[in-house]
Parts: sequence; C-alpha cells; structure tokens
Amino acid sequence: MSSSSQPKAPPKSSSPSGALWVSAGIFLSRISGLIRQRIFAHYFGNSDAADAFNSALKIPNFMQNLLGEGILSASFIPVYSRFLADKHQDDADRLAGAILGWLALIVSVIVAAGVSLTPYLIDLIAPGFEGEKRLLTIQLVKIFFPGTGLLVFSAWCLGVLNSHRKFFLSYAAPVVWNIAIIGTLIYFGPKSGESELAVYTAWGMVAGALAQLLFQLPGTSQVIGHWRISLSRKISSVREVFKNFIPVVGSRGVVQVSAYIDNMLASFLPTGAVSALSYAQSLYMLPISLFGMSISAAELPEMSRLKGSRAEIATALQSRLNRALVQVAFFIVPSVTAILFFGDAIVGALYQSGKFQDEETRYVWVVLSGSMLGLLATTMGRLYSSAFYALRDTRTPLKFALLRVFLGTSLGYFFGLKFFPMVGMDPKWGTAALTTAAGVTGWVEFYYLRRALNREIGDSGLPMLIQLKLWGASLSIAALVSNLRWLVPMHSPFIKLAVLCGLFGVLYLVATAMLGFEESRKFARKIRLIK
Repeated sequence: MSSSSQPKAPPKSSSPSGALWVSAGIFLSRISGLIRQRIFAHYFGNSDAADAFNSALKIPNFMQNLLGEGILSASFIPVYSRFLADKHQDDADRLAGAILGWLALIVSVIVAAGVSLTPYLIDLIAPGFEGEKRLLTIQLVKIFFPGTGLLVFSAWCLGVLNSHRKFFLSYAAPVVWNIAIIGTLIYFGPKSGESELAVYTAWGMVAGALAQLLFQLPGTSQVIGHWRISLSRKISSVREVFKNFIPVVGSRGVVQVSAYIDNMLASFLPTGAVSALSYAQSLYMLPISLFGMSISAAELPEMSRLKGSRAEIATALQSRLNRALVQVAFFIVPSVTAILFFGDAIVGALYQSGKFQDEETRYVWVVLSGSMLGLLATTMGRLYSSAFYALRDTRTPLKFALLRVFLGTSLGYFFGLKFFPMVGMDPKWGTAALTTAAGVTGWVEFYYLRRALNREIGDSGLPMLIQLKLWGASLSIAALVSNLRWLVPMHSPFIKLAVLCGLFGVLYLVATAMLGFEESRKFARKIRLIK
C-alpha cells in the first residue's frame, strides 16, 4: 500500500490547544461510551451474561493496549516526532510504513493464536467461571479478537495523527465504534435473551472496529507523505522503536496484568462482581482520559521535540512537566471529590435503568470510590512516564510498574478474597477492596517515578500550597453542597446529578479563580467560546 499525497508540515511551535483538542475528542468518545454502558446496563444489569461479556473483553483488550495506543505512543511517537521536528519527512514516512508492516504481522499471529487458545486463556482470567457462563465467555472472546486487531491499526493512525498535532480526529474516532455497539443493543435488545444479545453485541463491536479504522484512514493519508508498508529492520529508526518496544511492552503489560488479576480475583466473588468492576472502571477512566491522557498525549510529542544540550532539555522538560501537573491536578482533585460525595448520583444517572437499580447503584459507587484513592497519583504518573519516554528511557517506568503490580496483587488477594469473610461481611465487598488496593499502590508507583525523574531533570512536582488550595476548595464546597440532599427532595438520579454536581462545579470554578488559578479563567473562557 502506498500514498503519494504530500504531507502538511507540522507547526513550528507547540499548539497551546493540543490538550483541549485531545480532551474534546476523548470527551465525545467517553460520552458515547457511557451511553453505550447505560444501554448495556439496562439489558444486562449485574447478570452472569454481563460478567461473561466484560471478562471476555479483557483478553483482546490486553492486545489492544499493548500493541495499540500505549506502546505506539511510548516507542513510536518520540522517534517519529523527532523526524518531523528535524524536517526529515522521508525518514518519517519510511518509519511509519515499516511499523505498520510489522504491526500487521504481529497482530495477525496473535489473533490467530488467541482464537485457537481461547479456552486456556479463560482459565487464566476467569477461573471462577463454570458451566454456561464459561462457555459464553469462550464464544465471546473468539468474536472479539479479530475486532481488536482492527483497533490496533486504528492506534497506528492515532500515533501518526498525534505526531502531526492532529489530535481531535484520532481521539473522537471511537465514537463510531460506540455507535455501532449502541445500534446493535437497541435493535436486538428487546427481542433477545441475555446470552444471545451478548453474542450479537460482540459482533457489533467487530463492525464498529472496522468503521473506526475506516473513519481515521482519510485523515492519516492527508498528513503522511510518500509511504509504503514494509518489514524492513535495516532502518536505524525502526531498530530504535523495537529497542524501546520491549521495555514498554513490559511496562504496559504489567499494568494490564494488574487489571487482569483484579478481574481474575473478582471471578471468585459473587455474581455481579466482575460487571460492577467494569462499570466502575468505565467511570474511573473518564477523568483519567479527559484530563490525564489528554494532557499526556499532547505533551509527549512536544517533549520529544525538545532540542539542545542535556541541561537545556532537562530545564525545558522540567518546566513543561510542572505546568502540566498543575493542569492535571486542577481537574482531577474535584473529580475525586465529586465521586466520593456524589457518586451515587453519577452512577445512578448513567446506569440506573431496567435491571440496574438502587442496589446496583450503591454497589458500583462503593467500588468506584475505592479507586479514587489513587486517581491523582495515576494521572500524574502518566505525565512522568511520558517524560521518561521523551528521554528515550523506557526501562525506568517498567521497574516501578512491576513493583506496583506485586504490591497490588498481594493487597488485593488478602483484602479482596480473605478479609471480608474473616470478619463476617458480605464477600461481594471484596470488589471494593480490589480497587482500593490498586489506588494505594498507584501512589507508591508515582513516588518512585517522581524521585527517579527528579534525579535526571531537577526538582519537579505539584507544590504543597497548590495542593492545599485545590483540596481545601474542593472538599469544603462538596461538604456544603451535599447538605442540599436534606433540604431539597431529589428522588431522580438525573436531578441529583444536575443539582449537586452542577452547583459543585460552578462554585469550584469561582473559588479557584478567587484563589488565583489561571486554569479556572481559561476554562471559563473556553465555555464562553463554545456558547
């Protein structure tokens, strides 16, 4: 495959709206994803079919996260972006074509092997499943694998587009995927049983993956120059990507292994634990995606473009990182607070329908609250990992990711499976212990990432005064607004969400503006521009 269209030169300077475009694209994709999850919850609730579906999706998602956005961002974008910065377009084109060729070969082998070995894979991620539940999970995994392969190619498009600072298209593309799944659920839902509907929805995901890839290809062809798919390893830049690839596979892989271990442990808990974990993770990923990933994704190409002596690069990197940390914290701190105080309203408004009612809402809220303990650490840790990747150091994040998984697995096993039965409590609350353990170990990983990077670039981090201002404003406003529960009757989750979270958000912006945060003024200006 080749293309002869001339590429558009990347801008000479960093676009200050890069994170905004990433956030806008992610916002659209996440909102469509939440609509998809709400419709899914309506038809499946916390049933066996829901557990099977969410467990099955974990296996191919492992491949997508390893070979897709995460690894391409860490190993491909830094090298590709440097070629663009140096105006070596031909080298960039050859690199992109070679990486696509190798990606196609690797994905084809993994998809074929994955479909053949599915029964054994199920025993690894959901050993607690038995009978019809296990058979349904196996059937779904075999359907998911080819679709996930298509999503990996979409991630290659994302890597190219991000390097050219075309952020919105790549991050908004999953909207197409979600629409395909939503359409499948709406069409087959009223006339199908749960197991049958799960199979139809899986095929809808495959169709959506193809649509997502086709949606991105025209934009990718416009920014890339003369390119051709190859399997060349003679190009030095290809060797460098592969050199970075192995440690990044390990780093991203152990993080994914941690999620799989949580899923495996949850499979031993009562029915609904796996699906509750999945519902909670969808909400947990919303602030990470909107504020953590958006800023990290916009910063990685810019960090990779930095030039000069080692000291000059370190100084520039330190400055960019410190600014980005404040941006992340400004949005993540109120996100954590809102979920802890008003999580029932958020979960209820998004999911409460059909088979998902008050009991499920409270359960998912508690599970979600556990993960909030580490949300700020996880999002700031992404920035530190991006800084290491920009410095072409992929081994340091791997080392600390391994530590996080070891600690998280140990804590999760004891508190998730053993603690609650020991004290005579319902074992289902072990799901919340799993998310809490992951949150705690997120802070351990962040601490070591920050300490290691500071040795390279000098002092970095979120100043204590800024943290006190953000947490003080957020917690005091949330405590004040939560009193409205007793003053104003709010039986509908939608009314709760609008009143509690809406008022909290407005007061938070006002308070932080009075405290001197430029981010609140910028956000307010962007809202006015949208209006």
